[in-house]
Amino acid sequence: MKKKIEISFAESAFQDLKDILHFYNEQKSPQVGEIFVAKIIKDIELLKLQPDMGRIVPEFELDYLKEFIRPSFRMVYHHNSNHVRIIRVWKSEKLMKLP
Repeated sequence: MKKKIEISFAESAFQDLKDILHFYNEQKSPQVGEIFVAKIIKDIELLKLQPDMGRIVPEFELDYLKEFIRPSFRMVYHHNSNHVRIIRVWKSEKLMKLP
């Protein structure tokens, strides 16, 4: 029996989602933002079944730091045996930098 994968969000990822909503609110399209965030959350839920579906983040080349892209966002996450932590939800063209 497979272990159940738990998913959590870093504050940075949570803030990224809030920023997406804020951007679309400013554009007078709050429903579009809500739809985008709902799709992002649905995609992230796939990690419960397929935590290795992402690729290694090219900027860092670390085995435990992965990403998957759903136009036009990239979801960056840390994965260990039974936990996935979402680190960032960024526009797909944006490069990551370590703090």
